[in-house]
This record gives sequence, structure tokens and C-alpha cells, in this order.
Amino acid sequence: MESLVLDGRQTIILAILVLFFGKYLIGKIAFLRNFNIPEPVVGGLLASIVFGLIYALFNLQFEFALGVRDELLIAFFTTIGLSSRFETLLKGGAQLIILLVLAAFYLGIQNGTGVLVATLAGFDQLVGVIGGSVSLSGGHGTAIAWTPIFRDDHGISLAGEIGIACATFGLILGGLLGGPLARFLVQRHKLEPDSDAVQTIGVEYEHEMIPIDYERMLRAIFVIFVTIGIGIHINFGLNKLGVQLPAFVSCLFAGILVTNLVPRLLPKLNMPKPEHSRSLALISELSLGLFLAISLMSLQLWTLANLGYVILLMLIAQVVMVLLWSGLVVFRAMGANYDAAVMSSGYVGLALGATPTAIANMTAVTKLYGPSPKAFIIVPLIGAFFIDLANAIVIQLYVGWFG
Repeated sequence: MESLVLDGRQTIILAILVLFFGKYLIGKIAFLRNFNIPEPVVGGLLASIVFGLIYALFNLQFEFALGVRDELLIAFFTTIGLSSRFETLLKGGAQLIILLVLAAFYLGIQNGTGVLVATLAGFDQLVGVIGGSVSLSGGHGTAIAWTPIFRDDHGISLAGEIGIACATFGLILGGLLGGPLARFLVQRHKLEPDSDAVQTIGVEYEHEMIPIDYERMLRAIFVIFVTIGIGIHINFGLNKLGVQLPAFVSCLFAGILVTNLVPRLLPKLNMPKPEHSRSLALISELSLGLFLAISLMSLQLWTLANLGYVILLMLIAQVVMVLLWSGLVVFRAMGANYDAAVMSSGYVGLALGATPTAIANMTAVTKLYGPSPKAFIIVPLIGAFFIDLANAIVIQLYVGWFG
């Protein structure tokens, strides 16, 4: 097998082309547009299929600069933090706790669903745990981290392949299904956003031609990079104390601190309110789009071909369960209003894929129907921090029960 290695510049160029292609298809295909399928999901998925065909026909594999992707993720979560006001956080306090409880409880349901399917199919019950919260709510990182335990301690030789396969298809399905669920909820219940809500990520389609001020864009870039530096130092300090967190989580918190404390402590800086900054919103959308495009176009789909029907059965069962849970339980528990519909679409991406997938779903929905600042605070906090802690506990319990 031959490999074609792309550097950071080439990876970004290809990711931009993927985004353009996704945007073009959404503009041409009403189904994709009406059901709020995110542009990077459309373009990235098709790109991964093309690269898979190239591999099959020419035995040529593309290798991308994934370090660039990780930097984009940090930049994106920094903008989310900078767009967060304490006032909004306080308003969403009760809902944050409710969604945390629901998400933690669903981890058990997700693993139970996987165990049931694996048992009926005649596989080891721990295969169901791998196809449950390990790979879906946990994503590729959690699946890879737990692979040695399932393989070496419990004798599941294909634990890594199963986990990566489920995480991969979960990422795709999470990006494809969140938008249609929100569309169904918004239309069925005739929901509308709050009249005073302001878009905090991206710009609405009908306002795409509004010019971005040079000085505000420069100021936004400056604040983002300074905040990332603060977040990295926070992460370093936490690591010294024995607290291990992904860097993007620390940068998210740094953004929240900067945007809320600096105007109060240093009012003479005249720092603009992030919710009124279209520059920050545009940078946020750009970072997320490129991150997802690179993530999806780098999927090695050919590694999933020989893993058996049990994965297909588990994914079907998991999709049915998460749609029912999101549409019936999460939507109602979060208030059965427009914000709840947006959060439900995000939760589908969270429970099947990853936090960026959840954000992409909510971005597509809010660009069509209107803003939901509360959703962009609650869902990322659940997905970026709380859910990983709860998932580690739940996985350990299931491994203890069925190991």
C-alpha cells in the first residue's frame, strides 16, 4: 500500500474544497437543505467515500495533517466560551443539570441496548458495551483508550476495529439525523425562537452579505489567540494538580472567564460584547466547518468492511433509541420549546457522534429557524466535560457486570 501524505496547508485547501462542495450540494438538493444536514457532513462524507474508492482501486491511502484539525477544535471551543455570558449560563442552570442527568442516565440505556443486541446475535456481551457508550457517546478517543482493556483483559481481539467502526458510523449518523429531528419538532409544535435572541455562531443565510468590519475582525482574532494561551496555561496547571482535561475544555472555560470578567475588571479596554460580534460568530463557524470537514474526509471507511452484521444491528437499534429519547424525553424535559428542539438535535449528535457534531447540527438548525444562545452553552458543556466523567463511571460498571 502506498500513502500520499498531505501537510497542513494541503489539508486545509482540501477541507475548504470539501466545504464548498457540501454547500453546493445543499444549495442544489432540497432534501439536504430542508432537513438541516450540515455542509461539512455532506461534503466530508462524500470525500471519504471518494478516498475509499481510490484506496480500493489504486491501493493508495491519503494521510492528512490531523494536528491542524485539533487546533481548529481548540479555536472553535474558545469562540464558544467567548460568546457565553454569565447571564445566559444562570438562565440555563436548571436545564444544564436536567440535561446532565438525562445524558448520564442514557449512557446506561445505550450500553443496555448494545448488550441486548450482542447477546441476541450470539456475541460477547462486552461487544455491546463497545458498540454502546464507549464508541458512540465516547467517540473515537474513548474507543481507542478502552481497546487494550477489552482486547487484553477480556479477550475481544477485534475490540479496536469494532469501536472505531461504531464511532465512525455514529459520527456520520449523528450529523445526518439531528437536523431532521429538529425540523420535525419545530414544525409539529409550531416553535419559534425568542424575539430578543442573538446568533452567537455563524450568520443567518439571509444576512450572509453583511460586511465584516476590519478592526472588529482583527480584534476578534487577537482575543481568540490570547484566550487560547490562557486556556493552555489553565490546562497545564490542572495537569500539575492531577486533573486531566482535554485542552479544548480549558480553552472553553478560559473564554467564559475572559468575556465575563475582563469587561468588569478592565472596563477601559472597551471590549465589545461577543454576542454582538459577527466577526467572532464567523470565525466560530469557519473553525467548526473545517474541523468537521477534515474529520470526516479522513475517515478510513475500508477498515469497516469485514466487521459483520452485528455492528449494523447495533447501530440500527442505537439510532432508534436515541431518536426516541431525544424527541420524547429530552425535548419535553428541556421545556418543549424552540430551545429544547435545538438542544434535542444537538443531543442526537452528542449521543451518536461527538460534541462538534452536536454543534454542527444546532448551527444548521439555527441558521434556518433562528438563534438559540442557551443551546450553545448547555450542550457543549455537557458534551465537552460532564459526559466524559459520567461515561467513564458507567463503562466501568458495565465492564464489571459483564466482564
